Amino acid sequence: MKNTKKTSAKVTSQAAKILHDPKTSAIQKSLAGSALSQSGTDHQTGKKMEAVASKVLHSPKYSKETKSLAASVLSQSNKER
Repeated sequence: MKNTKKTSAKVTSQAAKILHDPKTSAIQKSLAGSALSQSGTDHQTGKKMEAVASKVLHSPKYSKETKSLAASVLSQSNKER
């Protein structure tokens, strides 16, 4: 199944900044990497990243920025799963 959704320019920029910031958490870097890997491609979010993004969205401990990345990653997941 081909993914027709793409990571937005805003999220791509945010993800790039996160990957270059040594102070960001591993979860942020993981979500940022996933979002960037889907920028301009038809790649879909993998099962493992779907689970991570879902946990982030359901947890009150993550920032709006982290939840934004998680939402972008989750929106590009395989709808069949």
